[in-house]
Amino acid sequence: MTKLLKVEGAGNDFLLGIGLWARRFANDAALVARLCDRRRGVGADGALAVFAEDDGVIRLVHRNADGSPSAFCANGTRCAARTAVEFLDYPATMVVSTGWTEIPAVVHGSQVSLEIPQPGAPTDLTLETDHGIWRGRQLELGIPHLVIPVDEVENLVMEEIAPPLRRHPALGRDGANVHFVTQEPGLLLIRSFERGVEAETLCCGSGVVAAALLALESTDDDTIAVEARSGDRLLVEALGVAPVSPSRLTGPARLVAEIKPLDG
Repeated sequence: MTKLLKVEGAGNDFLLGIGLWARRFANDAALVARLCDRRRGVGADGALAVFAEDDGVIRLVHRNADGSPSAFCANGTRCAARTAVEFLDYPATMVVSTGWTEIPAVVHGSQVSLEIPQPGAPTDLTLETDHGIWRGRQLELGIPHLVIPVDEVENLVMEEIAPPLRRHPALGRDGANVHFVTQEPGLLLIRSFERGVEAETLCCGSGVVAAALLALESTDDDTIAVEARSGDRLLVEALGVAPVSPSRLTGPARLVAEIKPLDG
């Protein structure tokens, strides 16, 4: 089977390839960048190459919108799992083999849950940019995330304040995804700026998990809802003592369209 699909998880949108399209996305960074372009291509935050393996395992290769490889994308992993059920006759319970690690997944209709391994210990950081001094914590879940608490996420001018933080020298050569969060009782509001997209996205799934685990550390709860910029709410459950614990992420994964390319 060869298919090219448009999918999205909580507003984080992807081109998803099966068969020939999976092989092309896995091997051709320039093609991914061209098709993810929102003016000259189809438009997406990234591309997913899904390969059927044996024994209830699918293999997922994720590339960002600029074609760069990414070890883990939680929203993309949820979308890949639902696609495997809908198009590849997989059972609702499966394992998704990512560039980071194997992720158990359970598909409940349009909702998909992932079991995510524990991160390393968070690092406290104070970063200075032209827009001020920012205090946050860095946590790695396959890829690095910088989480910065703020009083109000709504009024942030992301295109100004996020890029210098995303590439701050203190975060290493490759930088990190940057997330601003405001904590309310039982709810975390988040806005995310993702590397490889180099823009604010409507949701970053692994960033949601990182932010939630850090927020749960200061509460007596083990579960918190996180509202992404899309307005979707995802549920994160710490399966241990947060923030250094495995977790379960549950959120929407939607199949938008099947695409029939007219030119290569």
